[in-house]
Formats: sequence, structure tokens, C-alpha cells
Amino acid sequence: MAQARPSMQQLIGRRSRAGFVGRGAERAAFRANFDTQPDDERHRFLFHVHGNAGVGKTFLLRELEQIARERGALTAHVDEHAGSVPEALEAISRQFEAQGRRFKDLDRLLTAYRERWHEAELAAATAPPLEAPTPSAASVAVARAGVVGLGMVPGIGAFAGALDPAQLAQGADRLRSGIGARFRSHEDAQLVLAPESVLTPVLLDELSQAASAAPWIVLFFDTYERTGRFLDGWLHTVMTTERYGSLPATLMVVTAGQLPFDSARWGGFGDFMTDLPLQPFTEPEARDLLAGKGVLAEPVVSEVLRLTGGLPVLVSTLAESRPAVPTDVGDPSATAVERFLRWEADPVRRSVALACALPRVLDADVFRAVVEPPDAELDGLYAWLRGLPFVSERGGRVRYHDVVRSPMLRLQRQQAPRTWVTRQQALASVFRQWRTEAEAGRGAEELWADDGWRELRLAELYHLLCAGERSALTSVLTDVVDACEQGESVVARWVWVLVEAGWDAETRAVAEWGRRLGEALGGGGTAAALDLVLRETGVERDPGALGQMVDLTALARGIVTFGGVAVSDQGAPPGARPHRPQPQQAQPHPVPSEWSRADGWAGSPQGAGADEYGWQVLLGPAVAARAYRTRAIAHDLAGDQRAAVTALDRALELAPDDPHSLALRGEYHRVLEAYDEAVRDLDRALTLNPADAFAAASRGAIHYSRGELEEALADLDRAVRLKPDYPWALVRRARVHRALGDAVRQLADLDRAVAMDPDWAWVRCERGDALRVAGRDEEALADYDHALALEPGYGTARASRGASLANLGRPEEALAELDRVLERRPSYAWALLRRAAVHRQLGDDAQAAADEARANLVTGGNAL
Repeated sequence: MAQARPSMQQLIGRRSRAGFVGRGAERAAFRANFDTQPDDERHRFLFHVHGNAGVGKTFLLRELEQIARERGALTAHVDEHAGSVPEALEAISRQFEAQGRRFKDLDRLLTAYRERWHEAELAAATAPPLEAPTPSAASVAVARAGVVGLGMVPGIGAFAGALDPAQLAQGADRLRSGIGARFRSHEDAQLVLAPESVLTPVLLDELSQAASAAPWIVLFFDTYERTGRFLDGWLHTVMTTERYGSLPATLMVVTAGQLPFDSARWGGFGDFMTDLPLQPFTEPEARDLLAGKGVLAEPVVSEVLRLTGGLPVLVSTLAESRPAVPTDVGDPSATAVERFLRWEADPVRRSVALACALPRVLDADVFRAVVEPPDAELDGLYAWLRGLPFVSERGGRVRYHDVVRSPMLRLQRQQAPRTWVTRQQALASVFRQWRTEAEAGRGAEELWADDGWRELRLAELYHLLCAGERSALTSVLTDVVDACEQGESVVARWVWVLVEAGWDAETRAVAEWGRRLGEALGGGGTAAALDLVLRETGVERDPGALGQMVDLTALARGIVTFGGVAVSDQGAPPGARPHRPQPQQAQPHPVPSEWSRADGWAGSPQGAGADEYGWQVLLGPAVAARAYRTRAIAHDLAGDQRAAVTALDRALELAPDDPHSLALRGEYHRVLEAYDEAVRDLDRALTLNPADAFAAASRGAIHYSRGELEEALADLDRAVRLKPDYPWALVRRARVHRALGDAVRQLADLDRAVAMDPDWAWVRCERGDALRVAGRDEEALADYDHALALEPGYGTARASRGASLANLGRPEEALAELDRVLERRPSYAWALLRRAAVHRQLGDDAQAAADEARANLVTGGNAL
């Protein structure tokens, strides 16, 4: 297939890129790879670019992407805007569609994922108890595979490293049964439980089809020091195993980040990957760049080399100004900002460049909110800003490079501290107004699902923190509590705002909160982050305190206490590292840690007047109660209902009239068979919220367990009336009908439940049991087969299938099924009795007697 001739724009782009200087070896290695067939041992499938901030990783990635496109490749570029594997796949799909290759099946699943994810928390809260204590094979497989998917589920990620696979698998089974009440298919449930397992096979199929139409496919993953947290393990699995399917051999992957690849994970695969470490420009490379910009005079070149240390972003910035004599380069003691803007004579442009450093990212609307000149000048100024060498653009938004933005922020704080505060407050007000407009007519659940709203809220909080607003830290931590219900990737964005604001405003209390929360989130997930918030705000130590984390007297001296450890605003946060240019040093910059960005703060410790800020954290009862409630759900998902009850005890001490917490505690008491306590909580919950279908259904299940059938029927009728599409309540009501001898209503409820959720294995098994008891064993087999196709390890369904096979006169098949169940659950009394009956059917009375004896031993003599 002949390639289309390049367009005018493409030819112009190639010519403008002809001035790309340096990285010749890296570009040559990448270009040569297209000339080597994939089955050649010299071919490389993975390139990893790494180096410290400012060395030009992103610029090189863009150059490599252009090289790939010139070879006819389909390409996609993922950066830190993606916060999870599903978000990365969305970015890939969107960019391929722009190149004429739409991934329809993947787009459909991604849309379903976004919708279903935001239902997961409520589904977890309403999860029914497991009917079979043995975890399913599917859940065990996920758990043993490293719990990749479970980390995406609220409450599970925190326990992935602390619990054994069996515990995690049982938690997954419980969540799976619970979300069935909300999701309409097994695939929807898996999208939440393990999104990678559902989305990745579809991605690989789409890539394979795309490979038939394009000679190459190249995926670029930038800012890997952040995206690698969720991409690295997934990428390793996709490239080195066939767990999700096969990749086309014509696909290449390029990653770029500050850190080298993890040798423990990738060390054995050096024969298919190429490591591309980047250092500051060598002197010849820097000279080439300067020459390309017309900077040739030796005294000028020497001065530029001395000031930049070969850091590409600084060399490029100074080269754009084309200094003619050494005095144009500036005094060696000049600030970094003066070096960036020295040759921009227009005072308006200089002020615009400084003012636009304040927001973390800009688009045209944010630019207009920052810049004050007449409207007639705005479009031209914005175009000029977007063309600056230290400004990058992606998706219509522009961002300053950190090594340029940081000194610009510092200069403004030091030279005009009051103006700094005023401008930060003004920006916070702008984002607050936009956020308020976005909230009109929408509930909290919908807002938290909206990435646009989250971005506006994060920007508002960032600027409030930078302005030193006393309530800002409390607002962020309150949001962290709510974000924990959305999952780790959402919480991480709030943590990162603390890190950024703490560094950009040089405020130790904020930076330390970001560091500590980041470490907690990375080590123990959302549950650990909640624990830190509760502990450090005094609530965990004293539920009545709702306390102040910061002692105001200590703050007057610039000291913040974390867990008894003093952190002075006159020194750096423990464990932090530099993240700013060192222009007079040629050695590479130290690699920053993930959550800490500075080991020292140039200039004033916090900026003028910063010690006047009283950074106090006051979490009100409602916020602390929500934190404990979310913590309780995490305990429940881990199979520890006793710990869940304890967490809800604390929640209800703080918010005694919260019907949601009361209903949850009642349900957990029910699972623990503490029926009196459960009914007391559920009665109170229904008094406070008579429309709570969950509480009514849970109380109905308790009445059924106690043999109070009329009361059970009344509660379950109420639950179904309040929420007609409630399969769990329908199945429970069907059991009551069975106990009352009304097989017609029993099957009617089960038919409704199956129609609502045909792919919930538990519902299928329940109807199969009813059909078997009614003598309709062929129909029962169909339900059992469906349930086992969904959950091959579902022991109850398999044992019941064996009983139906025996009823149909197929004893050998029945015996095989029951043997299989009892291999996994030797003490399953009901299955032992069914197998005993089959042995008698086959004339083996000795084996039948042995099974009956074992069943009686298990049940204390009550099996027969």
C-alpha cells in the first residue's frame, strides 16, 4: 500500500524540526529500529528515556513521535494527565481516532467503565453476605496475580499488601455479589473489580486490527515517574505475558521519566529494550544549538554555557534571545528569571510571562483571568506566550517548565508579597466562580464523577493554599475524605495539590501534609490515607477533640508537629530533594522523590509574612464521621466486619443521626449474627430515613433468620416497593415465600431478579434451586450452567447441579460434580449428603454410609 504524499503542513513541520539539536545517538537508534524486522534479535520493542528535570525528555519524545509518524506509524502520547490505566487507554483511543483509526469496542467499554465506577461505592455498601465462604476461583486468580484490579476498588487497595490472597479473594467475592444489585451484567461488575482485565484484551484486539492497516504502532508514555505508579506493572504484564492476549509484533513502546526502569521487574528483558539515559547537553551539543540560533560569538557562547550548565531548557531559552555580546547575557549573579526574560524589552510581555507562571496550567480562559491588558492585545499575547521555549502545549493547555516557573514564582513572592497574596486570592475566586457555575442543579455524586469539576476545585484549592488562607488546608483534607470514596487515582490528585502548593509557596505545613499523605497512599491506599487524616487531626486519639493538628503558639515560631516530630519552617521537610535549576553546576540534578520536591528553599523561608499564617486543621464531626464510614467499608471488603463495626461506632459518636452509618452498622451486625444490635440500628435508620430500601431489606433478612416470616415479608415488600429494581431484596423475599409454602410467588420473585440481572451467579443459583425443588431439573441445570460459566468456583451451584443430575438419572455425572466440590470443601455437609444419596443410587452403601457419617460429624449429629 503506497503511502500518501506529505501535506504542506507536514513538510513545513519537518523543515522547522530540522533545527533539533543534540540527542543524535538516541534518534539514530530509534530510527534504525524501523529498518530492523521484529523477528530480528536486534529489534527493540521498548525504549526508555530517563533523566532529570530540564534535560529534554519531553522534547526528545516529541521528536521520536515525529520520526515514527514519518515511517507511517500510528502513535499515541500519554502523560501525567492520565491517573489510571483506564484513563491512559482513553487517551490512546482518542489520539488514534484523530488519526483515522477508531477503537469502537474499547470506547464502548470505557464509557461503561466511567458510568459503573461511580456506582461502586454504594454497591460495596449494599453488598450481601457471601452464600459460600470459599472464595471463587476468579477472585483467587486476581488476588494471586497481584490484586491489580482490586486496587481500583474503594477500600481494597489498602489491604493488597497486608492480606493473603484468600482474604482478598473473599473481599472480591463480597463486592461482586454486592454490585450485582446495581450493575446489570457480570462484565459491568468486572469493569469495577478489575478494569484492566476487561479493557486490556479489547485494547490488544484493537491494536492487532490496527496493525493490519499501519506498518507500525508506537505508544509513548511520558512523565513516567508519575504514570509508572499504575502503568509499569500493567505494561510489563502486557508485553511479557499473554494474560490479556497477543500484541502485534510491529508495536513499539517508548517511555520517559526521571528514573531508570525498575531492574527487579525489567532486569531480565534487556534483549528487547533499549535504555536511553539523558544528561545535560555536552558542550558540542550546546554549541550546535546556539549556532542554529545565530549565537556564534565565543564570549557570548562561553557565558551561556557557564550560566546554563548545559541544561537544554535553559540553553534553548537563552538562545532564543540571540545575545550579541557578553553583556547581553547578563550579570552572573542575576536571578534565573532575569536570565529567562532579560532580552524581552516589552514590559507588558515581561509582566505577562511572570503573571502566567501563577496558574499550574493555562488555557485561553485562564489567560484572560490572569492578564490585564485591553482585549485587543490578548490574542496576540497568548500566541506569543505559547511560543516561548519553556512553555509546552498539549490538548489546548499550556504549562511552564518547572525549572523556569519555580524561580518566577519565588521572585514574585519575594519582591511583592502582598501582590502575591492578592493575585492568588483573585485566581482562587475565578476558579471558585467557575466551579459554582458547574455545580448548578447537580448532586455531589455527579460532581465527583466530573473531571472538569475536579480540575476547577483543585485549582481553587491550590491558589487558596498559595495565598495562605487559614481554612485552605482544612478544605483540602475534607476533600481528601470524600475523594477516598472515588479511589486512589482521585485522592492522589488532591495529595499532589498539597505537594505543589507547599513547594510553590514554600509552606512547610502544607508540603509535609502532602509528603505524609503521599507516602500513606502509596503504601496502604485510601484506607491508610484516611487513617493518617484521622490520626493527625486528633480525632483518632480523642473522638471529642475534632482537634487542631497545629499548635498556634508553635506556628508563631514557624513549627508544625506531625506525630510528635517537629518540622520547622526554617528547614526542609524530611526526605525532600531539589527540584529547581542549578545553572552554575554541570552535574545532573538529584532525582526528586515522588511526593517531596525540595531539600531547601531559596530566599525567605515562606516568603514575607508567611509566619503570620495559622495553618490549623479543623475537621468537623460530619467530615470525620464520613472518614470513619469509608474506613468501615474498607474493613468490610477485607472481610473484617468486626473492625467495620468499630469504625462505625466512632462515626456514630461524631454524627449520631446519620442514617447511612446506622444502616451499614446494622448490616454488619447482621452478618455477624448479632441480630438484636442489628435490629436496633436498622430501626433507628428507618426512623430517620423511611425511604432507605437497603435498611428495610437488611432488617427483613434478619426477621427471616429468626423465623419471623410475616415481619420479614413486610420489610422485604417495603424494600421492593421503595426500590423495584432490587434483586437482592427479591431473592430474600423469594426465600420467605418458600418458607411460607408459596412456590408460585417464590419463582415469580426469582424470575424478576434474573430478568434484572441475568449475569449475577448468586441469583441464577437461587432460581436453579427453586426449579430443582419444583422438579424442573432441566431448567435448573440451565441456571446452574449459567452461574458456573460466570463463577467456575461457585461450590453451591456445582453441588446443586450434581443434585439435579442425580434427579435426572445421570448418577456418574452427578458423582463427578459432587467429588469436585468436596475436594475443595471437605466439610460441606449438604454436598456430603447429596453424594451419599448418589452412592446409594449406584449401589455403593459403604461409601454412602461414610459420607453420611462425615456429614453428621460436621453438623454435630444433625445432618440426617
